Amino acid sequence: MDSEDEFDMHDANGDDDDDNDDDFYSGGDDDAAAAMDSDEADVADYEFIDNDSDDSDDIASHRYQQNYTVLTEADIHQRQEEDIMRISTVLSISEVAASVLLRHYNWSVSKVHDEWFADEEKVRKVVGLLEKPAFASPNVRELICGICFEAYPLDRMYTAACGHPFCSTCWTGYISTAINDGPGCLMLRCPDPSCTAAVGQDMISRLASAEDKQKYSRYFIRSYVEDNRKTKWCPAPGCEYAVDFIVGSGSYDVTCRCSYSFCWNCTEEAHRPVDCGTVAKWILKNSAESENMNWILANSKPCPKCKRPIEKNQGCMHITCTPPCKFEFCWLCLGAWSDHGERTGGFYACNRYETAKQEGVYDEAEKRREMAKNSLERYTHYYERWATNQSSRQKALADLQQMQTVALEKLSDIQCQPESQLKFITEAWLQIVECRRVLKWTYAYGYYLPEHEQAKRVFFEYLQGEAESGLERLHQCAEKELQVYLNAEGPSKDFNEFRTKLAGLTSVTRNYFENLVRALENGLSDVDSHGATCSRAASSKSLGGTSSKGRGGRGKATTSRSSSSSRNIDDSGHWSCEHCTFANVKTATVCQMCHQRR
Repeated sequence: MDSEDEFDMHDANGDDDDDNDDDFYSGGDDDAAAAMDSDEADVADYEFIDNDSDDSDDIASHRYQQNYTVLTEADIHQRQEEDIMRISTVLSISEVAASVLLRHYNWSVSKVHDEWFADEEKVRKVVGLLEKPAFASPNVRELICGICFEAYPLDRMYTAACGHPFCSTCWTGYISTAINDGPGCLMLRCPDPSCTAAVGQDMISRLASAEDKQKYSRYFIRSYVEDNRKTKWCPAPGCEYAVDFIVGSGSYDVTCRCSYSFCWNCTEEAHRPVDCGTVAKWILKNSAESENMNWILANSKPCPKCKRPIEKNQGCMHITCTPPCKFEFCWLCLGAWSDHGERTGGFYACNRYETAKQEGVYDEAEKRREMAKNSLERYTHYYERWATNQSSRQKALADLQQMQTVALEKLSDIQCQPESQLKFITEAWLQIVECRRVLKWTYAYGYYLPEHEQAKRVFFEYLQGEAESGLERLHQCAEKELQVYLNAEGPSKDFNEFRTKLAGLTSVTRNYFENLVRALENGLSDVDSHGATCSRAASSKSLGGTSSKGRGGRGKATTSRSSSSSRNIDDSGHWSCEHCTFANVKTATVCQMCHQRR
């Protein structure tokens, strides 16, 4: 029985867990970011379509600060093994016992250390790691199974660290039932009702069926992510990657290897610069029944008799309720149609409502209806633009994929240029996709911007308009003007000019959106406490020196900067557009970038 006892002691330690919370509590430090392995840092390159795309990686390296790591199942398993080995070495316990400890403390190495060294005896009792067997087996050739009460030779009996003997058949059934009940099997205890000894992973490996072992292993791997506060699964359907995030390191927007971008904090799709609370309210509003009620209030009236909502579908004011009510009434005053005649203004000219309105006698239901109608119109305005930019983004993603897989190779052959020289096209499409996402969420931001903060609203709509204008110019150039070169029969002389234009538009649009994002994340702080926007000169500076004709009040600072810039560029034979700052050849009278006149 010595061999059995020795085996059972190993089994007493059997579960999973990982640390990572030690990094969680110091996650905001630069040291934590620096502590990431170089190979891990390479994993999380920012991209939209092709995970192997050099374009995506290059753009990512300077567009976003690396603050997360995408983990494969192999990466998760490796981290688990490292943490288990670390605990086993430091605490001088078996790896099975270390996995039980980590699983109990949600894979936090620091938490295990703190609790263990504070009160080892208490931890052992709570977790189920017994130092001595609770049941001493007598020195006999056979033992009675504690479940089926049959006598078996010692080589068919197994025990956990507690020493309670059970036959292999009963153990297998017990383990199989626990595994098929779900992830709770990771906290499995001895079958004896009075015993709390943990059943280790080695017992599972020896006694479970192949199918049950696979399920247990899957639960074990998933627990590392699901129980860890700074690791989450990618929410994209069918994706099996996880994201390890450095908490407190800035933006929560991350992009998985599957190309899905999402917010690590709330797991909704990426929504920078809008906060998670606004996104939650917006999504709820888009799907809530309250919008149906708003539509009913705005577009229908209750039957005066049965109170069912009725939508007016004909031109006259004579309304007949549906059976069985069939009540006939006036749409304007909701009075019985039998009361209408010459004395009330005629059948089709009821004046009761107009008279009441002129006298200020608005009844409560009419006020609610008017408010609902205004609210619905406002919501529809923002939702349509939100949804339109979403569909445009999806189309841009499809165009980007088409560009990467087919069009670039075709363009390379037509223009006789290597694909490495066409990265500017991929970068432009990546910028379009990102800008569509940002622009989409700015409409949700605008919907919840308080009505009374008029100055902020004006400033917000100005920045939004500038960004949207720049994006439309870029999108049109990448979508339509590029087709000319894709349809050409041979190399085009002006292709290099197109390269300069598209690259310039990409840069200008990126600046517009960076200014918009920065302003929204700062709560539109460029608007002062008196409700007036900051000086146009300051606004121009925040926009990177861009200027717009016809937008009065830009201030002398903008003009001076533009003039100074123009003088400097004139010496080299170019002039700077006041609208987008693009450097045009001196002979051009219209900006090649934004088509504004000189």
